[in-house]
Amino acid sequence: MARFRVAGIAVLLASSLASAALAQSVMPVPPADIPGAAPTPTPPPAVAAPAQPTITVSPVPPIGQTTAAAASDAPRIDWEVKNRFRLFRSDRDFERHVNSYRADAVLAAEHRLETDTGGRGWARTMVGSLCVDAAGNLTETCTRDGVAENYLAPDDHRISAILANAPPEATCAWSFDDGGRPPQQITLPCEEEVTLRVRYGRPTHAQVDIARSDGASDRAATDILVHDLLIAGLGDSIASGDGNPDRAIALTDDGFCFRRFLGGARSEYFRPGRAGYRGSKACDGSFDASRDWGQHGARWLNAACHRSLYGYQMRTALALAIENAHDAVTFVPLACTGATIESGLLDRQRARESACGPGGRCPTNVPAQLAQLHDILAQARRHRPDRSLDLVLLTIGANDIGFSELVADVIVKSETERALFRRSGMIGAVEDAEQALNARLPVSFARLRAALKGMVGGNLAHVVFVSYGHPALQEGGNVCGGGLAGFDVHPSFAVDAARLQRVGDFVSSRFFPALRALATCEGNLCQDPATERMTFVDAHQLAFADHGFCARADTDPPFDIACFSAAGESFHKDPVEGAERPLVCDRSVTEFRPYASRARWIRTADDSYFTAMTYPEGLPAALQPSDIHDATWGLTSAVYGGALHPTAEGHAAMADAALPAAREILGLSTPSQ
Repeated sequence: MARFRVAGIAVLLASSLASAALAQSVMPVPPADIPGAAPTPTPPPAVAAPAQPTITVSPVPPIGQTTAAAASDAPRIDWEVKNRFRLFRSDRDFERHVNSYRADAVLAAEHRLETDTGGRGWARTMVGSLCVDAAGNLTETCTRDGVAENYLAPDDHRISAILANAPPEATCAWSFDDGGRPPQQITLPCEEEVTLRVRYGRPTHAQVDIARSDGASDRAATDILVHDLLIAGLGDSIASGDGNPDRAIALTDDGFCFRRFLGGARSEYFRPGRAGYRGSKACDGSFDASRDWGQHGARWLNAACHRSLYGYQMRTALALAIENAHDAVTFVPLACTGATIESGLLDRQRARESACGPGGRCPTNVPAQLAQLHDILAQARRHRPDRSLDLVLLTIGANDIGFSELVADVIVKSETERALFRRSGMIGAVEDAEQALNARLPVSFARLRAALKGMVGGNLAHVVFVSYGHPALQEGGNVCGGGLAGFDVHPSFAVDAARLQRVGDFVSSRFFPALRALATCEGNLCQDPATERMTFVDAHQLAFADHGFCARADTDPPFDIACFSAAGESFHKDPVEGAERPLVCDRSVTEFRPYASRARWIRTADDSYFTAMTYPEGLPAALQPSDIHDATWGLTSAVYGGALHPTAEGHAAMADAALPAAREILGLSTPSQ
């Protein structure tokens, strides 16, 4: 539920206040001369086509993922799809995730990855090497590991094969025959892996003749057929991964000035600024309209939608690719922060941040997700007429009932800001959310079911609806208390315990059950339950009951313990002190670790500022603040980057909950322990 109209409170604050006033280089696969091999079909013009089929050999240990037949000691052919999470351009990135993944699944893998990075974030080195353009949208052609491929409907896939249980000092004569061109053949020591590209949709018969050192011979054979899964991700900020930029912002220790609304002479306050920014940091400085400010922001897979590699949908699809060696996964990420069913899924919505694409275009709107998905399917079917969706991951509904307004009611204490919010309709009561839940959301959900049904073969069981994790629970399910802890980054914030209790009870007793009923057709909510019932997932909610925004532990990062005060005394209140050093603690902001393991799986406002410090650049020009230091940007910068949204750990837990349902729908087995 951290989505909440435009980024948790993000949109809430942005809209309300406004109305109130490749990075990584890719190593090409070197071609090997294969006698008698037929020419490879010419790929798109992005890269030169190899003169003949590519088979690469390298001395590597046997592939780890094998079938149940591995119990036999007889030589056999093991094979796998290389770089099979096709959003990644580089196999190195995929293998990094493979090496961190065990039978304990995504959350444990996230812990291993972040231990390796010291909590700085694994995605920061991968976000520049994806099959997306400058605006974060999928590209039709993507050069992956040196070969240009059609992203949505590839003609072939790169695989590797190796002889398991190979006799010592034996020689292997390999042959790969797809029945449509001369067999690809190569001879090499049996301990070496063979890498080649096999055509999609056509079995390739692999055979190896084994010449043993004692003069004996043997043979092994198997058929290679790659299954390419097409998986789409739809929904709001919880689906997109808001709160977790792929490359977190770098802050500076000296202060950056913000103003308060309708404040007097001492209305200014200071917080850490963007590192590298060369413009004015004082409130008496003029507005700097140069690109310098924007160049030092956080980095997202897609800035317009705050789409992130850490999102649970991305992690679910990636885990499926890791677990299934014979399958490729083509993932289509479309979820967008701020989305509702009507504005986001069925119709266009406003972008969260400026997202500049090819030619310098910086659209302020994002097309409807279902319209994008329709166009993507049509584009894929032009290349492969039988291409269809195998799975859809979906989370939606919090923005539809005005959750941002409820959050504002809970955390905004200043009467000045509360009055402005009320005037613009950006503070709401539980009664308002209840009315939307009973009247508006069922109607919108019916429209969503009708629009989705035709895209998944007429059966919505292929749609996995993943519910929200409760953001405000601790100690086995108790609602968090009030206070400033985690929210003292802005002087007008403080959590009101009584209001939070009302909202927390509403979420648990009304909102969550209503989502389940809508997704699963309980209570005669569907015309044809047999085909309109979605697959519903909420197993993660039990885990979230111990990890709300107020959860703390002695094992939290040292910076958090020392600098995020439980009493709400994290920052100097005196503007003279704050201008020199905003933090009260004697530590540098560079010690903050956005992806370190924490007791809380929900971003606080303090976390959001220190991780993303996002300004409302996606607002219409008429609503943009005129000064970079003004009160609108002071408020929104504290929440616009994902306050009250799951951390990477929370998203990993959601992915672990979604995986069993995804496997069942796709007919995939659970990995062995």
